[in-house]
Amino acid sequence: MYNRVMPVAYETESPLAPRIGLGPYRDADYQQLPDEPRCELLYGRFLVTPAPSVLHQLVGGRILRLLQDLAEARGGLAVDSPVDVALADHSVVQPDVIYVSAGRTSIVHRRVEGAPDLVVEVLSPGTTRRDLGEKLRLYAQAGVAEYWIVDPRERAFEFLILDGGDFRVRVPDGKRYQSDAISGLELDLEAFWKAIPVL
Repeated sequence: MYNRVMPVAYETESPLAPRIGLGPYRDADYQQLPDEPRCELLYGRFLVTPAPSVLHQLVGGRILRLLQDLAEARGGLAVDSPVDVALADHSVVQPDVIYVSAGRTSIVHRRVEGAPDLVVEVLSPGTTRRDLGEKLRLYAQAGVAEYWIVDPRERAFEFLILDGGDFRVRVPDGKRYQSDAISGLELDLEAFWKAIPVL
């Protein structure tokens, strides 16, 4: 007896030519992978996910607490990475933080099978191209209602709301953001960044 190892082509991010078309891998292939190295399946290609920085984790952890408070008050679930989110047969990703509203928790099992209400990606050098490009497109196609892109170095949020199959930017009202898509979701931007140390 021997363990057959599936041949896998891992890719890292490259600023060169964008990928065209779907890669050869699908969800069934993804489910056969070992736990390490941690990777995502994005448009049929395996992409290694590098370890996040301390700053990245502090920002993601604070957002998770905000969403857990919302889940306690309104129902629903807030989960941070790594958790698999299956959005298509060609794409299983591990967003930094997700929120699924109370009426949609039926999509949560061993992994999330479908689009969360909110997906949060905290930018890091190894994943910025992915988060701003292919993942943004994937999340819109999959029907994610709201997508937050957080830049911890610039101490900035970009709030995107799904509108007719595409994301549009939702500008906060001064120092406070209130979601149009998720009832009860508010964020005091000034207080949020004050709680995050400059590293």
